Amino acid sequence: MPEHLELQQLVDGVLQGTTRHRSLSWLQCSCPYLGIILATVSSFFFSLCSVIVKGLVDVNPIELATFRFIGVLLPSIPIAIYREETFFPEGKRIILVLRCFVGTTGLMLSFYAFRHMPLADASVIIFSTPVFVAIFARLFLREACGMFNVITIVLTLIGVVLITKPPFLFGDNQVSIVDEQIMEKSYDVWGPVAALSSTLFGANAYVLLRALKGLHFSVIMSNFGAFALLYTLIVCYYIGALCWPLCGTDRFLVIALALFSFGGQILLTLALQYEQAGPVAIARSADIVFAFIWQIMFFKETPSLYSVLGALLVVSSVVLSGLRKWALALPRDSETRKKLHFLYLE
Repeated sequence: MPEHLELQQLVDGVLQGTTRHRSLSWLQCSCPYLGIILATVSSFFFSLCSVIVKGLVDVNPIELATFRFIGVLLPSIPIAIYREETFFPEGKRIILVLRCFVGTTGLMLSFYAFRHMPLADASVIIFSTPVFVAIFARLFLREACGMFNVITIVLTLIGVVLITKPPFLFGDNQVSIVDEQIMEKSYDVWGPVAALSSTLFGANAYVLLRALKGLHFSVIMSNFGAFALLYTLIVCYYIGALCWPLCGTDRFLVIALALFSFGGQILLTLALQYEQAGPVAIARSADIVFAFIWQIMFFKETPSLYSVLGALLVVSSVVLSGLRKWALALPRDSETRKKLHFLYLE
């Protein structure tokens, strides 16, 4: 989902150069893969958020986004207060507001996609956000977009086409297997449109974050959480969805949504303090694996061959991008860096 992908990009530029907490350094010594483990558990929590969003059919997805943003805001405010950061610094306010707007809109669209698409398909499309960053970074920041980026973008686009299965390529009707019965269903265009739109908004949020690299992540996430909370409350009021869930189980799941979001944010932040962003990005691919498992386990939806092939292409692009980022961060005389020379294609 957008906000934890953005947090990963942000911490890559801000936290990797800071001193790690000495009080927890013994954990990393005893467990050298601590960052990878934390990132995987973070993926587990975020994937459960997706399950809750898809499962709570009686609660508007925009209202669910409101509770999700509470989980974004809660861990950020105490960190910013502890560090005595300025919450709304001068000279960065316009970019902060723009970043908050595109991030909030992207997450609301992703929630809509989870509700109206198979869980795994929506997760894969939204997870492809980092790959599309190269396009917008080239357009708005004039950053280089080499052959490697072109290859990963093409692979991702092919994967997205296989997942969304547009009617002009695959026909007007699709056949899916549910509960071991074959049933024909019409193509719902709005789920894929929401997922792709969420990806584009998320990619633009990455670009805006690069312009905010001088700010601590707690400042950006605090602004994001506060703006998003107000934004979604206004939207919920306008569409008449501002109400507390009636069912006791729904109330429990809404609270769980905020708690899982809170836990995922904290674990991802810690993971990026103990491990480089490249390996963490690869570990985050577990989100896709969890999505396929939950889709089959909870919603009895068997993914099609096209969805599986598309997911493999998208995950391959993200993994290659993570490997490249990790390899470029290694010393020039590193043997591992020399073995991964094929990733330096420009």
